[in-house]
Amino acid sequence: MCSIIGYASRSSVAPVLVDSLKRMEYRGYDSVGLATIDNGRILTRKGVGRVSAVNSSLNLITMQGQVGIGHTRWATHGGVTEKNAHPHYDCAGDVAVVHNGIIENYKDLRDDLIKSGHKFKSDTDSEVIAHLLESYSRKNLNIAQIVSNTCKRLKGSYAFVAVFENGTICGSRFDEPLIIGPADEGYFISSDVLGFLPYTDKAIFLDNKDIAVIEGKDLKLYDYDGNPLFRQITQVAWELGSIDKGKFTHYTLKEIHEQPLTIMKASSRNVEKLKLFCDIIRNSSTLYLTGSGTSYHSALVAKHLLSKFAKIRAETIVSSEFQYDLAPMDSSSVLIAISQSGETADVLQSVKDAKQMGAKILSIVNVPTSSLARISDSFLTIDCGPEVGVAATKSFTGQLSVLYSIIDELCNGCLGYQLSKLELVDALNEVLASEEQIEKIADSITASKDIYIMGRSIHYPIALEGALKIKELAYVHAEGIATGELKHGPLALIDTNSVVIIINPKDATFQDNVASAHEIKARGAMIIGISDEPDDSYDMFIKLPTVGRIHYPFLEVVPLQILAYYLALRKNADPDYPRNLAKSVTVK
Repeated sequence: MCSIIGYASRSSVAPVLVDSLKRMEYRGYDSVGLATIDNGRILTRKGVGRVSAVNSSLNLITMQGQVGIGHTRWATHGGVTEKNAHPHYDCAGDVAVVHNGIIENYKDLRDDLIKSGHKFKSDTDSEVIAHLLESYSRKNLNIAQIVSNTCKRLKGSYAFVAVFENGTICGSRFDEPLIIGPADEGYFISSDVLGFLPYTDKAIFLDNKDIAVIEGKDLKLYDYDGNPLFRQITQVAWELGSIDKGKFTHYTLKEIHEQPLTIMKASSRNVEKLKLFCDIIRNSSTLYLTGSGTSYHSALVAKHLLSKFAKIRAETIVSSEFQYDLAPMDSSSVLIAISQSGETADVLQSVKDAKQMGAKILSIVNVPTSSLARISDSFLTIDCGPEVGVAATKSFTGQLSVLYSIIDELCNGCLGYQLSKLELVDALNEVLASEEQIEKIADSITASKDIYIMGRSIHYPIALEGALKIKELAYVHAEGIATGELKHGPLALIDTNSVVIIINPKDATFQDNVASAHEIKARGAMIIGISDEPDDSYDMFIKLPTVGRIHYPFLEVVPLQILAYYLALRKNADPDYPRNLAKSVTVK
């Protein structure tokens, strides 16, 4: 969940490392640190806070040296303190390490190392890597052997990069991403292509148990037995777009407003890949969908559409529960894994479990070079460009767009989705134009401590997604409820302090929702209606344009995203970087 970067160049690396960390900050932003090599000495500066703040206070970009490593942290072991910020060191200060992942046996390793005389300065699991490297470097081994012996002691998932005082950079990975970026002036080694893409569009994707050693202008790759390896250089073709906020105050708002464009781009390419993807589904006997958070909600929408229109029964499983609720899969089974980053640990574990049982793996991702895409039998991309805001917005509607295209192909165009996308874009722009009205609604409910969002049928997953956005961005308790379940418990919570949002377009669910709205109104709750049809039960009303009934999920989620954004602002929360969260959840 952390971002790691290393760079060996012919010029000063600190400004480049800081720029790279800013680009990857969505992966973690508790603390920041850099280590550079200057005249055979390791220089270090690190502190708590965002990259820009730590750089302002410590002047990271002025650090000297043509070799260095950097890190932004999302805490797993040890509090958010300067001593726990990366890089971490061995006893002698001859090696510095940055790490992403979790070392499951770090306590045993730490105890053994302390018995051997090592002294620890942090509470992290990561520091054991530096001390292991130190202990093996005393045995007259070469760098590859030192790294190999270290890795063989580690249990868990990891990607780490280490720099030695002689200027050598090395790294290895197991179940966490680590990528080499060959550039004109030297080599990058990073947890994300976004870390070096402004400097090179070439990438070498390391496999599990690969060891990379960068010495000056030379890159060498080895396996854990010390055998030389060759890995293909890949041209990175991912359309990143601009990560500049433009006229918007926050990335989150910019990305909400990009959705008319991104749903058009999603699934607009690779017609042949779409057909292959669908052929694999048609030839399956059992179909499963998995994802985490927002991606799971898009899977729930897909399940509904698959059953109703493609006549395909699919099961949805939350990725974090997959290993505990293993369905019987075989070579005739297909698992569709949905993930914006393609690096989510729970999703990747689900895929590994399914592959072991012989299932075929399909995936829907935003990053075509991600681990998930590379281990899938076939994948489709949502092509929405970088989503810097931690809370998913445009990637959700991008996922929906790809899923609608898949189902449209499976039912021979019965959704008419490809033909209706222009109409949908116009409708989305109309919803976005109501931003000022939604901001005023946010003002009126800022003091609310509990918000309930209700919907039926295909609208229920949107209620879940809207509640997730409010929790993520505004730190307000919000709950998505299937409206029909209101009288089976949730109604007990409703009183004059309650805010209830009802997703209620004019379709088969409309009248039943209206009846529930009046029941809630009788208990004194404030009701916000999201619909193309007004009702006298609504205290406030967000009007939706009228579109084809299956297309409402695209429109319904946007007012909820905007509402969550403005609630965050009213509560002085940073909507781009919610507390305790990171964009790419690469640890379990």
